[in-house]
Formats: sequence, C-alpha cells, structure tokens
Amino acid sequence: MLRVAVAGAAGYIGGELLRLLLGHPYVEVVTATSRSLAGRRVDGPHPNLRGRTDLTFSDHDLLTTTSCDHDVLFIAMPHTTSMNMVASLRERTAVVIDLSGDFRLRDPEIYARYYRTAHAAPELIDAFVAGLPEYGRAELGHADRVSMPGCMAVAAILALRPPAAAGLIGGTVTVDARTGSSGSGLSSGAAGLHAERSGAMRVYAPAGHRHEAEITQATGLPIRMTATGVEAVRGVQVLCRARLSPGAGELDLRQAFRAAYADEPFVRVVAQRRGIHRLPDPKILSGSNFCDVGFAVSADGTDVVLIGALDNLVKGGAGNAVQCLNIRFGWPEETGLEFMGLHPN
Repeated sequence: MLRVAVAGAAGYIGGELLRLLLGHPYVEVVTATSRSLAGRRVDGPHPNLRGRTDLTFSDHDLLTTTSCDHDVLFIAMPHTTSMNMVASLRERTAVVIDLSGDFRLRDPEIYARYYRTAHAAPELIDAFVAGLPEYGRAELGHADRVSMPGCMAVAAILALRPPAAAGLIGGTVTVDARTGSSGSGLSSGAAGLHAERSGAMRVYAPAGHRHEAEITQATGLPIRMTATGVEAVRGVQVLCRARLSPGAGELDLRQAFRAAYADEPFVRVVAQRRGIHRLPDPKILSGSNFCDVGFAVSADGTDVVLIGALDNLVKGGAGNAVQCLNIRFGWPEETGLEFMGLHPN
C-alpha cells in the first residue's frame, strides 16, 4: 500500500481527494493537513466521510518536520502556496501531485502576468509534467512531479485539441465558461453567500481569466476567455467558438473526436441531433470522472461551437489527479474512479 498525504485537505478539492483515496484499493491515506483545523477529525468539514475514517487533521508543518515520509503527496492548497513548499519536500516525498496553478504554466513571465505575482521557484517548473492523461500518458508513467490543469482548462482543452490537431479550426477562439459555486472554494467570501449566489449568473472574469493561458499553451490556439458563475454547486461547461477551416464540416469533426477519444476511459463524445441530453451537460456528470465533449456547426457552415462539460471537483480536479496516480504506478486508470454519476440529479 502506498502511503499518501493530502495537504490542504479541509477544502472542497481536498475533501474530494479524501473521498476518492479512502476508497482506493492500493493506497492508505496517512496524513491530511489543515492549519486552521489541526487536531480535529476530517469528517467534521467533510460529513460524507463519516464512518469511513478516523483520521484527524495535522498542521502543514508536519510534512517537513516529521520523520514519517510519504510515497505520494497531493497538494490541494491555494495558488502561490505550493511553489514555496515543493523545494523543501523534494527529499521527503517520492511523488508530488500539485492541484494548484503554481506549476501549470511553462513560462514564468506568463505566470506573473496571469497570477499577478512573481514565481517563487521558476527553476522547478520544468520538473513538473502536465496532469492531463489524454495527452501526456507516456510522461505521466514515470513522472515524480505532476501539475494538474485547472477545471475549466481541462474541459476546453479536451474539446479543442482534436479539431485543432486535425487542422479543422483556426484563428482566435473565444471560450465562454460557466462554473458552479464549489469552483470558488471555501474562501470566496461574500460573493459565495447563498443570498448573493442564488439565481445569479455573475460574469466574474469578463476577460483574461488565468485558464486562458493554459488552454493556449496546450492547444497552440490564441484564446480569449470569459468565466461566469452560475447557481449550480458542481459542474463546468465551456462553449468554445471557432472558425472552421475551408472545406471542414460536421463529418470531419466527428471523425476527429472519435479518433482522438475512442480508447479513452473518461472522455465521451456527445453530439446528438435530438434528446434532452444531446450535448455535454455537467448535471449528469456530478461525482464522476468523465468529461463529455461535443460540437454544433453554425447554419452557414463557417463556425463551430465546441463544448466540454465535467464535474469541476472530479475530472476537473481530484479525480483527474487520482487518474494520474493510477498511470504513474501502473494500475488500471479506472481504479477508484468507477462512479458513473447520477440521473436524475
């Protein structure tokens, strides 16, 4: 059994990691850290874990001062935090999987532009492999440092890469992203209150969302991104509008998606002509590690809307990280991720 630690385990992503890892047959969660809740049981902030574990939170300092090393450390802490931790953990943890934004971007100058702070450990960026199994499986198989993409970035990249790689789209792509309230985490403040969030469709990033840079990096396409908070608790849906290349059409798009994802365990192509769920909808993906992708061509055949949907806490976060863990240690990718989602939900 691998000995696993989760840093920042009191948050939504941390709790989702605990939920998945406690049910994983090949790992033992031995440490869960939270500075504010040290000494308290993890099933306090995560009541869904009642009866599943007696684990209590430890302070973050335990990760660097204890003589009990871990085989794998998941970092589920706020942006700009993990880049200050990783150097001190280098000799203590064999594998680090970081779910923050600190090592997603390869260029420190681009990082500084989007995160509005200088990168504290630029010399470590190249040690991290992007945690996107569908496009990095070979590297993930031997990676000791993994950086997980952002939730909206995962949905957009999986929707855009097949037609981009096939030369079916070009020019600047606009990404219209919608996300549920859990995407803001526990520190959203007044904006996350029910009185403010209920019934709202708040455009909180009208331009320049930080996932914009990730999507450009992964697809090679110039991206312009808008993000809107909607009333759902879980879920991400992205609508990516692009110009079709001359001569490209619906059949070409369908073939590109099928070729790219025919053997992928967690990506499904959903582009049907009729039915309630004929295009990707995050509602039916809640709790699952699936990302559904689809498309719709404009009436005049010149443009396409490429759609991606997922649960931001699972395929957009903790589930994707567990999938990378499975690849790294040679286990079936579905291990611990078998939940199919709920309908109706």
